[in-house]
Amino acid sequence: MADTCGQVLLGSGLTVLSHPLMYIKVLVQVGHEPLPPSLGRNLFGRQVYQLPGLFAYAKHIIKIDGKAGLFNGLAPRLCAGTIGTLVHSRVLQGNYPQLKLSKLDSCFLPNSASPFLFFFYQTTKEMIARSCATIITHPFHVITLRCMVQFIGRETKYSGVFDSIVTVYKNEGVLGFFAGLIPRLLGDMLSLWICNMLAHLINTYAIDDSVREIKNCSQAVTGFFASMLTYPFVLVSNLMAVNDCGLAGGLPPYASIYPTWVDCWRHLSLEGNMSRGNSLFFRKLPVGKTYAIDQKRFF
Repeated sequence: MADTCGQVLLGSGLTVLSHPLMYIKVLVQVGHEPLPPSLGRNLFGRQVYQLPGLFAYAKHIIKIDGKAGLFNGLAPRLCAGTIGTLVHSRVLQGNYPQLKLSKLDSCFLPNSASPFLFFFYQTTKEMIARSCATIITHPFHVITLRCMVQFIGRETKYSGVFDSIVTVYKNEGVLGFFAGLIPRLLGDMLSLWICNMLAHLINTYAIDDSVREIKNCSQAVTGFFASMLTYPFVLVSNLMAVNDCGLAGGLPPYASIYPTWVDCWRHLSLEGNMSRGNSLFFRKLPVGKTYAIDQKRFF
């Protein structure tokens, strides 16, 4: 119990610190670009037109809503994080039926199983825990995104956790709380399996057992790689969570009306915008957008 409380406190602290970053990322994902691009230099020193990055976007929000505006949607996100941690911990501590594998291994015990079977067991258990936490907390995730997207149209439709729950239920029913759930679940599961599989292969076949420091880093490296590969699922999930919900950010011109998340995926893929919002630095101009270009040159 003490470990779980510590995880909740640590997670809440990290959530507060990272919230402005997520806020700006979500606004970029839905296509809100209030600032014109300017001529800058990319990583190779070449002059290119770029959209303003994280800090310029943050200054824009502060100019309109003040510093507190950077924390719109924080309350439901904290609720999601706390409940998700408790559910995840509870599921991991649960007992699961042991799987009979072969005559040699009459029952599947992590202590005696082969490295691959141990990896499979641990990853499956983690997948179940994460999926349960995601499903239960997704309504708070939807509310968080909609509180953020309100910035675009200056709406106040989602003003608090309980009021937002009532609003979603009245307008969309129970299904409204689970908008964008399927691509989010698929992305989480794919990311987990890619990350753990790569880490298992690297630690088993590429790194010697004596080099523990590198083994500890391999999980972080493979996790970053997996998150890059599965980012389109995150983008599609967030767009579907706010799509056609009555907010300006979920309606044209920011987004088309998508009947299903597959339609959203296809539309973004055709436009070449599957990585929109993945980076908040050195941001190239998105496809299909036009701007009044600032002709000021940099030397």
